[in-house]
Amino acid sequence: MTDITALLIPATASILDAIRCIDGGSLQIALVTDGERRLTGTVTDGDVRRAILRGLPLTAPVTEVMNRTPHKALAGTRDTDLLRLMRTHEIHQLPLVDGEGRVLGIHTLDQILQKPQHSNRVVLMAGGLGKRLHPLTENLPKPMIAVGGKPLLETIVENFVEQGFHRFIISLNYRGDMIRDYFGSGQKWGVEIEYVYEEQRMGTAGSLALLPEQPDAPLIVMNGDILTSINFVQLLRFHENSAATATMAVYEHSVQIPYGVVEVDGHRLVRITEKPEYRAFINAGIYVLDPAALDHIPRATFFDMPSLFETLGTVGHATAAFPIREYWLDIGNPRDLARAEVEFDTVFSSVARGGV
Repeated sequence: MTDITALLIPATASILDAIRCIDGGSLQIALVTDGERRLTGTVTDGDVRRAILRGLPLTAPVTEVMNRTPHKALAGTRDTDLLRLMRTHEIHQLPLVDGEGRVLGIHTLDQILQKPQHSNRVVLMAGGLGKRLHPLTENLPKPMIAVGGKPLLETIVENFVEQGFHRFIISLNYRGDMIRDYFGSGQKWGVEIEYVYEEQRMGTAGSLALLPEQPDAPLIVMNGDILTSINFVQLLRFHENSAATATMAVYEHSVQIPYGVVEVDGHRLVRITEKPEYRAFINAGIYVLDPAALDHIPRATFFDMPSLFETLGTVGHATAAFPIREYWLDIGNPRDLARAEVEFDTVFSSVARGGV
């Protein structure tokens, strides 16, 4: 967040004061605030030039030229949301405020676009039937169920965009037209989205045989029903450092048996353990695959991702497991959906929705 102290001017300032503020900084904007540092307006070079065309003297108060209803966003809003807002309203600077409207900083379009961009393709599996979430999925694909006020798949896309990924392929089947109509080419998010369509159920790995071309870099594959705050850049680096052909993200899951577990040897009782807890790593539905891994996927048949990993191991390819330490939730049933709604704002507290 850029320091904005030098950009602040009071409402009692003149247009000339605003010019000095604009010319003295690199952001080409002045922020007009009250005594509590609450944003009351903005002045840009264009505002000043329009004032000059109107014949206003430079000694006139800045309130004569300032934009009294400037676009702004809550501090902590994700870059993807800031980028969308700036592109929608064709603005290059966006003040950041707290809940009381006090100015905390400013973000510029150049700052966001200078973030590292990753050329790796992201394949999102969005063709599941979602039977366990009926009746919600009776006329709606599971990835389009709203969580936190927006479709789950949109949150997934935005998490990737936030981390610098911009090339997406979405695998469709059930109600795929609804997903395609919503996301289109990806222009709304400033990304490129392509689609492949499963004419028949092909599994999490089988649909990769439909990709329009062989990727030239590792690709990330993710199920479209997962809510997670995983760092995908770290996942890629882990994969590369492991020298693996395929990496599976795994999540430690615990199950507590609510009874005393009895261990026996024949008819002899050996041990009783009260309500033991068992922990194990489970498949988290997120993968990184080298292009070579795709050569082992059969065409036009059902083939799931665990089968691909088993095949790769059988033919001598190295595979790796990436342990997720961040938030992760597979939204597969009504209970998990309810949990996701409760936890969304806490997990994604950096996402400030609607603060414009």
